[in-house]
Amino acid sequence: MKNYLDLPLEELHLALVKKETTPLELTKLAFERAKENKDNCFEYLDEEGALAFAASLKEPEEDNYLWGIPFCAKDNFSTKGLPSTASSNILNGYVPVFDATVIEKLKSKKAVLLGKTTLDELAMGGTGTTGHLGKTYNPYDPTHCREIGGSSCGSAAAIAASIVPFALGSDTGDSVRKPASFGGLVGLKPTWGRISRYGLFPFAPSLDAVGFFSRDVFASAALLSALAGRDERDSTSSTKEVPNYIEATKKDAKGLRVAVIKEILENISDKKLLFSFDKSIEKMKEKGIVVESVSFPKDLLEAIYPTYMVISCAEATSNDANLDGIKFGPYRGGDSYQEVMFNARNEGFSELIKRRFVIGSYCLMRENQEELFLRAQKVRAKIVRVTNDILKDYDFIYVPAAPSVAPSFEQASDRLSDEYLIADNHLALGNFAGLPSITLPLAMEDGLPLGINFTGRAFEEEKLFTIASTFEKVSGLASLSAMNRKEGNL
Repeated sequence: MKNYLDLPLEELHLALVKKETTPLELTKLAFERAKENKDNCFEYLDEEGALAFAASLKEPEEDNYLWGIPFCAKDNFSTKGLPSTASSNILNGYVPVFDATVIEKLKSKKAVLLGKTTLDELAMGGTGTTGHLGKTYNPYDPTHCREIGGSSCGSAAAIAASIVPFALGSDTGDSVRKPASFGGLVGLKPTWGRISRYGLFPFAPSLDAVGFFSRDVFASAALLSALAGRDERDSTSSTKEVPNYIEATKKDAKGLRVAVIKEILENISDKKLLFSFDKSIEKMKEKGIVVESVSFPKDLLEAIYPTYMVISCAEATSNDANLDGIKFGPYRGGDSYQEVMFNARNEGFSELIKRRFVIGSYCLMRENQEELFLRAQKVRAKIVRVTNDILKDYDFIYVPAAPSVAPSFEQASDRLSDEYLIADNHLALGNFAGLPSITLPLAMEDGLPLGINFTGRAFEEEKLFTIASTFEKVSGLASLSAMNRKEGNL
């Protein structure tokens, strides 16, 4: 039997239209793979509901590329009638009575929701190790010793293992794009406000964006076409018209201008990565794309991580104040409000989350706000100005998505090193400025993927898809996970 799930989305859609396969067959195969998988991708599988919905889909919709396609969603999206825990013990047993807007839209497109994927608790993490179900593993490492990255770890692993063609995630600092790099995937964080966040459990709203993973650029464009647009339930969603993103994948990238930030490259020690990155620049220049080196103040690059931590922890502390065992979360008892709250939070949160809430509370204390929280906002504004100044002269910023392949779980980073501060955290530029940003496979190093990233101007996802599609063709690494399954590596 042909492994239709391994096909690029456009080819898979054609097979459905021609009735070579059916949504029910695809969904059954996806569940088979999900049950065989040992990477700890899923929080919850809705086999009964998904199979019933898939069986109801009889007549293919030729112009709907998502019709009958199985997918999964990070477990910080509200799903009506299905558990939604954000991988936190404090939300065990929570079953929403409504769907997030993006879930609604995908259901209206007749995509088939398999279930919910693992994540770092409350989406606060970058390793895929802090969720209440334990570590999520990188499918490219059969020894289960390597990260897939976080916080959208389960969604990335599910596609890297070729269980589904696409999956929803969220991105506050790099939580879609970093796992995409480690998993050999396409990962898109659109412009802030391009997709409604209604029903997404908030982490840091000034930074949060709905994102998603796919195996190829065409699929990413089809997904954004389906999910973008104004939502009256989310006042931060944009009223801008939704362009034809699919058509943008077919345009010529000749003449587009790309800036490479030299300070980021200078702080990457992986020579194989740098070699592959240089080769990719040569290939883009052959396609008529202008690629030039630019400078970014080093002190501002070094400030990205601490600035992100102050702002994100402060916003998270405020947003999650309702998880107190009274208004929200499980009741644990006590003789006072303070005792009830302490008992619920002490039992419900991991040590990581407790530490982040302590940081956030400290930054928001009246005596600390000027020195910490407000100062961080000022630094963020400086970083945004420099980023946008570069994008006045160039269409994109182009950099390696991560300084290396996926690290092992035991591999600790020196968090004061320039490589960590600069080369491991620069993707937050897209979140600070609310810019669209896409990660793509670059090369393979010792059987593990390396990724690159393009960040463009606000609401210019069309250009982003044009250059991403061109890059995909010159790299030859579209549908990397499917190719590796076919070769027996997954």
